[in-house]
Amino acid sequence: QVQLRESGGGSVQAGGSLRLSCLTSRSTFDKYCMAWFRQGPGKEREGVASFEGDGTTSYADSVKGRFTISQDRAKNMVFLEMSSLKPEDTAMYYCAADVCGHWPDRIGWLGPGTQVTVSS
Repeated sequence: QVQLRESGGGSVQAGGSLRLSCLTSRSTFDKYCMAWFRQGPGKEREGVASFEGDGTTSYADSVKGRFTISQDRAKNMVFLEMSSLKPEDTAMYYCAADVCGHWPDRIGWLGPGTQVTVSS
C-alpha cells in the first residue's frame, strides 16, 4: 500500500516562497517515481513536477524556473521548493507516486494534499 503525507502548505503573498514536503516509505521510493500535482479552484488537476526513471526532473511550463523538486532518499521524503509565487499558483498540492514514464498523463497514488494560497 502506498502512503503519502504532505506538509508545508500555507498562505503567502505574491512573490513569496514555500517548501512542501512529502513523507513516504522506502518501498514506495524503490518502486515508483515521485511527483507533485495540483488542483486550483475550478481547474483540472495538473502535473507540477516529477522525477523521471533516470533521475532527471520534469516541470510544467507554468512553474519552470520557479519550482524545484528534490528528494532525500535517506529520509524517504520528497520536496517542492516554490519561489516567486503567483496568485495562480493557489491550489491544493498533492504528492504522487507512480510507475515511471507516465507523468503527467497519469496519476498513480496521491496523498491527501496540502493547501497553498497566494494572495496578491
